[in-house]
Amino acid sequence: MKDILSEIIAHKRIEIEQQKQAVSLSQLQEQAAAMMQEAVGTGASGTTPVRSMKRALANSSSGIIAEFKRRSPSKGWIKESAQADLIPPAYETAGASALSILTDEKFFGGTLRDIRTARPLVNIPILRKDFIIDKYQLLQARIVGADAVLLIAACLTPDECHTLTMQAHELGLEVLLEVHSTSELSYIYKETDMVGVNNRNLGSFVTNIENSFRIAEELKNAVAEIDFQTPPLLVSESGISHPETIRELRSTGFRGFLMGETFMRTDDPGSTLEELIHGI
Repeated sequence: MKDILSEIIAHKRIEIEQQKQAVSLSQLQEQAAAMMQEAVGTGASGTTPVRSMKRALANSSSGIIAEFKRRSPSKGWIKESAQADLIPPAYETAGASALSILTDEKFFGGTLRDIRTARPLVNIPILRKDFIIDKYQLLQARIVGADAVLLIAACLTPDECHTLTMQAHELGLEVLLEVHSTSELSYIYKETDMVGVNNRNLGSFVTNIENSFRIAEELKNAVAEIDFQTPPLLVSESGISHPETIRELRSTGFRGFLMGETFMRTDDPGSTLEELIHGI
């Protein structure tokens, strides 16, 4: 079976190097520093998330992280003409707790411009969903207005994941750590903000919602063994399409539910989200 994740990461390394040739790391650092200084000037801390995704999910009755994505490596185009100035605001109006916006262009048809477009139109937290392997991508996320970033255990060593987590926090970004199996629970550190269980196999991209239920207990045990100031919020990602599934996942400890295709495949993603929330 073709390993899609390996292909994505190989391309991502090339992509980042090309981006660095166009805009240097030091240039991005200067832009991010200016933004953080501006935040301090308004009375806020430059390293405190402008909008806490963790807090938004904890305070939400639904916990829905509504995803904006145009395509998938395994299924092709989902909604090629999707507009970032229309669907994210519709998600917020419908009751989404947070947004996930895909920024990978080659495999998912996304771009950083999608976050930049949506940011002034919504007030809820935005997660930059991408395959993050370099601090450069964290700086990009901060500059375009993301509030949180996804770090995928399968893409990183534990040390790399911890380093990127700390660098994200220095930039005022929260981190959603994504795991797929119990073997990756060692990636959870006391600084981890949120832990997401991906129900999609990143090698084959086959989805099975049972993955969240299967490792929920061990995940909670792993979290209980770490001396957190505040425990990470647990998120179930992908393969969720029914209100009853959300209720079942919530009973096992999950408080966030990342959903995309269920909405994006319909003519009106916002209305589809609203109907689902009413069913919860």
